[in-house]
Order: sequence, then structure tokens, then C-alpha cells
Amino acid sequence: MKKILLLVAVFAAFNSYSQEKSRKSPHDTVSSGVTTVTYGRPYKNNREIFGGLEKFGKVWRVGADEATTISFSKDVKFGGEGIKAGTYTLFAIPEAKEWTIILNSQPGQWGAYGYEKNKDKDVAKFKVPVTKLSNVVEQLTIRFAADGSLIIEWDTTQVSISLSY
Repeated sequence: MKKILLLVAVFAAFNSYSQEKSRKSPHDTVSSGVTTVTYGRPYKNNREIFGGLEKFGKVWRVGADEATTISFSKDVKFGGEGIKAGTYTLFAIPEAKEWTIILNSQPGQWGAYGYEKNKDKDVAKFKVPVTKLSNVVEQLTIRFAADGSLIIEWDTTQVSISLSY
């Protein structure tokens, strides 16, 4: 009887862990060859994203789960700012008409929860305009445009960050 109860307890724990793990957003990595971005890709799921789920004026991790990382294999100009080769954490402060983009040198951050204690490690902070899309982007998407810019799209919001090598 004890073995059966132990087996049931182990099965219940495993099932609970599996369900929790399945709630995480899928992750993706996109690369231009010089620039690589790794991020969680949450879904809209009928939610108001910017100004709702992601509050205006609050630091956001640009994704889900772990904070988004961006790596440059050589020195670049990102949003017009000179950035040394390396790996950075990418944050944004969304607003209705523009976003503040932040590159932070502290790796391994979970979400944006620890940003305040690491904001002294910001290496770049600049603003980019918001473009309103006519179609909804259901899943957060980060991609590279033909001109090399980094594009972030979700819901009906798009921002473009200039990137040159």
C-alpha cells in the first residue's frame, strides 16, 4: 500500500511539474550573423498588451520568462549608440507613441524584476517611435528587416531599432 501511495505521489508531482512547464512561453533565437537575440514569445490571447498587460511607463523584459538577451559578435551601432561586442540584456519602457530601449550589461536577469538594482549597468538608453499595425501580431515577434534594423512586433505595435555594423 505504501508503494502505491508513493507511486501516486510521484505521478502527481510529475504531472503538476509538466503542467507548470507547459505554461511557459516558447522561446526563440533569431540571428543576423552578427546580432543574436534570444527571447520568450508570449501570445496575445485576447489580452490588451501595451497599456494593459504591459503597463505604459514600466520597464519590460521584451519577452516572457527570462529577460531577453542580445549578443553582438563585433562592435555595432544600435539605435545610433556605439555598442561593444558582447552580450546584453534588452529592456524597453513602452509608451503609446514611443518606447525607451535599454541595453544593460548585467546578464542572467529574470524578467525585469531586478532591473532597478542593475540600472547602473545600462550601456545605452534611447527612444524609438511606435508604428501602429493594421493587423494583429498574435505572438511576440523579433526579427531583422531587410535594412538590418531590429523589429519588435506584438499586438498592433511595432518598433524598429536601427542597427549597423
